Amino acid sequence: MNALPSLYISHGSPMTALHPGKVGERLAELAVQLPRPSAVVIASAHWLAHAPVVGGSTQPETIHDFHGFPRALFDIRYPAPGAPAIAAQVMQLLDRAGLAPTLDATRGLDHGAWVPLRLLYPDADIPVVPLSIQPHRGPAHPYAVGRALAPLREQGVLVIGSGSITHNLHDVRAGYSEEREAPYVRPFISWIEEKMAAGDVSALLDYRRQAPFAERAHPTDEHLLPLYLALGAAGQTFHAQRIDAGIDHGFLAMDIYRFDTARAAIAAP
Repeated sequence: MNALPSLYISHGSPMTALHPGKVGERLAELAVQLPRPSAVVIASAHWLAHAPVVGGSTQPETIHDFHGFPRALFDIRYPAPGAPAIAAQVMQLLDRAGLAPTLDATRGLDHGAWVPLRLLYPDADIPVVPLSIQPHRGPAHPYAVGRALAPLREQGVLVIGSGSITHNLHDVRAGYSEEREAPYVRPFISWIEEKMAAGDVSALLDYRRQAPFAERAHPTDEHLLPLYLALGAAGQTFHAQRIDAGIDHGFLAMDIYRFDTARAAIAAP
């Protein structure tokens, strides 16, 4: 079996579940392109912990971790089964890498997990293992987590990081819209795409100092950190494909990244 890619998905507002828009179209296309995974391991920007926590539930509940939204959102369930055996393997891989994981046998799927998964796999028939991220440890930590999980891809497990390529909710009331975009969004997403194309992991890990408008695009790190987990899972040599899924509300860039392991270059005779 060829290794599956790893994915980074910008999941947007919870309202994406009701109005999928362009990101829904792109994820539906990806679902057709990808081989059917045996399971999904997904790290959401909405599950934060000091060290990696792995969800080992046999039937993860649908967590509605938001308020003030329409009743229809709270009625949605994503009844995908869990995968305790895969969770145990995730634990083993992270432990072997010295990352001190713990298991939570009751953890469900927050909206950072079930919203994009519902767009990728609406039948909810693929087992899912949720994984926490560590918001205070910087990009190098999720990158190391992803590197540790890379072997899962050889077994048909789809590794996903779910966040947002730009995420500044202070701009909700700034008057931005499809007609008036926040000025920092496109320079930031262009810088990420450029460094991904160049394979410049060092610059990407140092985005806080090097990327234009980094603090404006991400006042806090948690929604970008899953990108590094997906990047790490692709291995040391990778090909990154940016999938443009638009800019919601003028300030939430909805980019998706697909990471494939790049074939080693064949030396000339």
